[in-house]
Amino acid sequence: MKNLTMPLQGAQMLFVAFGSLVLMPLLTGLDTNVALFTAGIGTLIFQLITKRQIPIFLASSFAFIAPIMYGVQTWGIPSTMGGLMAAGIVYVILASVVKVRGGGFIKRLLPPVVVGPVIIVIGLGLAPVAVNMAVGKSGDGGLVLVEQNVALFISLASLFTTIAVAIFAKGILRLMPILAGISVGYGLSLAYGIVDFTPVRDAAWLAMPNFVAPEFNWHAILFMIPVAIAPAVEHIGDILAISNVTGKDYLKKPGLHRTLAGDGVATIAASAFGGPPNTTYSEVTGAVTLTKNFNPVVMTWTAITAILFSFVGKLGALLQTIPVPVMGGIMCLLFGSIAAVGLNSLIKNNVDMNEPRNLSIVGVTLVFGIGGMAFGIGSFSLTGISLCGILAIVMNLLLPDNAASHEKIISEKVNPPS
Repeated sequence: MKNLTMPLQGAQMLFVAFGSLVLMPLLTGLDTNVALFTAGIGTLIFQLITKRQIPIFLASSFAFIAPIMYGVQTWGIPSTMGGLMAAGIVYVILASVVKVRGGGFIKRLLPPVVVGPVIIVIGLGLAPVAVNMAVGKSGDGGLVLVEQNVALFISLASLFTTIAVAIFAKGILRLMPILAGISVGYGLSLAYGIVDFTPVRDAAWLAMPNFVAPEFNWHAILFMIPVAIAPAVEHIGDILAISNVTGKDYLKKPGLHRTLAGDGVATIAASAFGGPPNTTYSEVTGAVTLTKNFNPVVMTWTAITAILFSFVGKLGALLQTIPVPVMGGIMCLLFGSIAAVGLNSLIKNNVDMNEPRNLSIVGVTLVFGIGGMAFGIGSFSLTGISLCGILAIVMNLLLPDNAASHEKIISEKVNPPS
């Protein structure tokens, strides 16, 4: 029985992460079985690079939902994977710079005044898609897939269940609000008879995931690279969180350069198979806090379990039967929550919005990103998140920071020299 303890604990961790892990590919049109496979492979790669010292699990990154949806619609899945692979390379480059110059480099290049508005744009950029799906339409609003009153009832039930579990649930259940929301919405969908089980009947029990090889398209690559800004900063926060839980400083050992490199190589590997980019999962960190099991071997078994599940064909087919309103209801909360994280980044770090410099960076970034501003020369073009990400970095580097000089002037007025 003792020999089964670690595998069972690993399976439990996957169950905690499952709702978030499969939601990302369901929203973006990627294959859920591939997402399971690449989450497992990515976690094993991360453990290899970090010398299996950190009890953390890697899986689908929500920060890339909006960019992937746009990329798949514009260039197709293979080119989008090429762009995501480039984003992973950015992580590896950042890791190399951190190793040479230290972690302060990232703080100077990506301060809260840059990261905050970019995260807000990522969250709000596809708000219309969430609303369209919540009322039973396709993401672009062009097709009616479910009658509106029925769709709205199902989507609101999914939404409020997710909120209720996140706020009121106790223990490990509190870490699975998305899974709870999907379950309630799916149950109502069954009651209304809008679930089609044909894909499940047609699917084999055991099947290879639908791997997709990446293609390299400069438009997709240039679009995806700036999107790596927010997840890179989020990564540091997640490593700090698990450090606080275990009482070990993982930023020093194995080091931020190793954790960033592990995340980057995991994302490159995921893109090579046609899966979503990987990120460290805070849900699993919460589960580690509850169980007090800090052994990284548990995450090895979580990864192995995810890989084994990826070859169950009927599982992927069953997930594909989840109706649009269920996804739409949860997306309303998800995209709003991402935007709130960006807003919280500005507040928590005391970004002074009375300072014209900060106001200019945040304001222009938000309007360009949410408004869909596009910039192009010939066949080269930037739009949306990629444009506002680059713009925020450039403005931060070029605009003079007068805050320090203002503080000095005020100090001299309050405490004049004797």
